[in-house]
Amino acid sequence: MLPVYRGVRRSLNVVYLSQVVKRSASGLCSSLTYDEYGDPEKVIKLKEEVIPKPEGKQVLVRMLAATVNPADINTIQGVYAIKPPLPSIPGNEGVGEVIEVGSDVEGDIKPGCRVIPRLNAWGTWRTHALADYGDLIKIPSDIDLAMAATIAVNPGTAYRMLKDFVPLSTGDVVIQNGANSAVGQAVIQIASALGLRTVNVVRDRPGIDELKQKLKDIGATVVVTEGQLRKSEEVNSLPKPSLALNCVSGRSGTEVLRQLSSNGVMVTYGGMSRQPVTVPVGSLIFTNVSLKGFWMTRWNKEHYDHPKRQQMLNDLFELVSHNKLKPPEYSYVPLENYLEAIRNAMPKDGMLSKKQILVFGNGK
Repeated sequence: MLPVYRGVRRSLNVVYLSQVVKRSASGLCSSLTYDEYGDPEKVIKLKEEVIPKPEGKQVLVRMLAATVNPADINTIQGVYAIKPPLPSIPGNEGVGEVIEVGSDVEGDIKPGCRVIPRLNAWGTWRTHALADYGDLIKIPSDIDLAMAATIAVNPGTAYRMLKDFVPLSTGDVVIQNGANSAVGQAVIQIASALGLRTVNVVRDRPGIDELKQKLKDIGATVVVTEGQLRKSEEVNSLPKPSLALNCVSGRSGTEVLRQLSSNGVMVTYGGMSRQPVTVPVGSLIFTNVSLKGFWMTRWNKEHYDHPKRQQMLNDLFELVSHNKLKPPEYSYVPLENYLEAIRNAMPKDGMLSKKQILVFGNGK
């Protein structure tokens, strides 16, 4: 496996794309599939078949890269909110290149353009895919491969939570836990670009000072551990936040909730602690806080072809083009080494390693 970090050189992208071309020339495509829910390391199988031919409104997409997210792992395990019909190809997120279109395809979806799926659970863990052209979203072709593959889920979640729940103005404060997660890092960068200040809560760990500096380097205002939150002078010197973002829940979620201003809102989008959110009575009665939930999958379904979705992507790609939004640290993993990517995508002691991105070469 070749580890790749932010600022990856485009030459590395070319290497992986050339591997994909070699497989295409053989007339075969590969996919990861599962016929039953369970342990991903046991139920996922690598299969090959003949590359299909697009007809009518279909588009043939050659996948370039696809993320392995915790939600993908949970879906395979059968414990996620969505259970696709079996057999199924995993993968919610990824980027591909159109290589052939059917005779009835209209609009700007043409061979050579890059696309991401409009649907969740579309099945991105494969070298080639047939799709209706309406189920694809064209994206800029000059975006770094890793950024294109990771733009939809985590930055999209961060963007929507910052935009949809509380009216925020320049200088306002947002607090979040799990700040070093992929969503957390996107929150920091997008908030910074919007002129917002962020209080970022992380778990204590070896190398905590290095982590704090890393988050400050991408725009964090304050970074504290869970144990430092209440007593931090940096936190107490800031105005009370009106928006809290919670992906940990349990005690961490409660402590973040306590920081909210009157009429503040806490948005929960995850439960990494596997504990419920406990709300102090005083926060409800005297501070009048509100609790909301957010799930990107539901939002995408409700806004399948809504202009807000395209506007969100336009805004995110604009930030990318100005170097204001970058992916978290990641590793490219050849498709043949999918077990390695799956293992590294599973939380260990409540923490994740680098973002795992499958690339679709032949490994030779």
